[in-house]
Amino acid sequence: MPRYFTGDELGSIKSVSFKQTNGGKEWETSVDSLIEGSSSASRSRAIQKLVLTSNPEGGSEKLLAAARADGSTSVFHITGETTTLQEQSSWKENRLKQTHKYVGLSFGKRGVYSCTSNGALRLTTLISEDSADAQQDPNLAVLPTRLAEWQLASDEQTFAYAGDEVELSIWDTERAFSSDSVQSIDEGKAVGPASRKRKRTEQLLSGEVWRAKNLPNDSLNLRQPVRNTAFTYLQTSSAPSHQNILVGTQFGDVRRYDTRTARRPVSNWTGIGKTGGIGVIENGLNKNQVFVSDRGSNLYALDLRNGKISFGYKDQGLIPAVELGFSGAVTSIAVSPSFLASNAEDRYTRLHSTFPPPDQVGQQQEHKGEVLEKTYVNVVPTVVLWDGTADASAKEAVEDEEAEGGDDEMWDNMESAESDDEDGKGRKKDSR
Repeated sequence: MPRYFTGDELGSIKSVSFKQTNGGKEWETSVDSLIEGSSSASRSRAIQKLVLTSNPEGGSEKLLAAARADGSTSVFHITGETTTLQEQSSWKENRLKQTHKYVGLSFGKRGVYSCTSNGALRLTTLISEDSADAQQDPNLAVLPTRLAEWQLASDEQTFAYAGDEVELSIWDTERAFSSDSVQSIDEGKAVGPASRKRKRTEQLLSGEVWRAKNLPNDSLNLRQPVRNTAFTYLQTSSAPSHQNILVGTQFGDVRRYDTRTARRPVSNWTGIGKTGGIGVIENGLNKNQVFVSDRGSNLYALDLRNGKISFGYKDQGLIPAVELGFSGAVTSIAVSPSFLASNAEDRYTRLHSTFPPPDQVGQQQEHKGEVLEKTYVNVVPTVVLWDGTADASAKEAVEDEEAEGGDDEMWDNMESAESDDEDGKGRKKDSR
């Protein structure tokens, strides 16, 4: 039974489970509220980021961290078969201003990393619950502002960010918090190397190990604006500066960077996002597959070998035979081994089937993903997160059902060889 955690605009955290019924032909949804949200219309308690990790102290328990619009972050123990959340620790990022937001949250071996759109980077070390304090004094640093996304590499050695007029950049994590790179904030002003006005220069900042280079000037020899909106790691290497990253832009383009090859993108696929640019981009668990949504009503599976759209997800309209795009932009995507979940501004959480791209580039996609089930969650959901448990049996049932349906559809659509001739001899019509 696939299960996901969701956060919404009022600060609620919910568990959404999907279960197959009627011999696998139908789906049933169960929604449990784990943390109640605020009734305030200000959305100050909105969940902006959710991350999950195994408890470092061992056992079957997991830790869930939630970052909110008011700057507060909480870490919860997940316990019990029915799932209950017990708060272990909490803190507040006082450098987060009202017009900014969290753009990154991640668990690491050293603690919880967080980053805001105004460049407030923080590492909070968690302490055993037997201790008097739940966390030590945090390590603080300052990054450039106007960030759209921040992510920690899987090995924790580096992190990356990108944003509005901020090129994709990779930093050494330890050096970012070292004595020569640490920035203190006094009355909203940064002290240290980052306090100098950042200019468009090739020189790397202290702690920075790689930075992307802008595309060449356009046909009028004008500089092209940098409008990065989202990115995802495709592959991380043991070498700090060797990464493979996919970036989405406000212009609807998807760019692939290989830091071992060049500073400019090795691939630039234009026009992927149809409306409002790229909103969310997430690496899939199938080889050569990534999921991309724009800020309209589109969610696609993309083939990384050629940048082509393998298939898009559609909702059933009021008439069952009519398929439509989502009625709200996708706000978050959660990839799991068996399924894909998404949240959208139309207040639905959806469960999708997934299929890998064809073995050979350019081949027709045999199976295409579909919206299996959707549930209305009353408040606009902002984040969706897979709970970390796989359900391969449900995936197999979906594949079998769709395979059978595909065969039926093929036979239904076949025409009789004699249908074009009244005398039943099946003669070919004269096209002259």
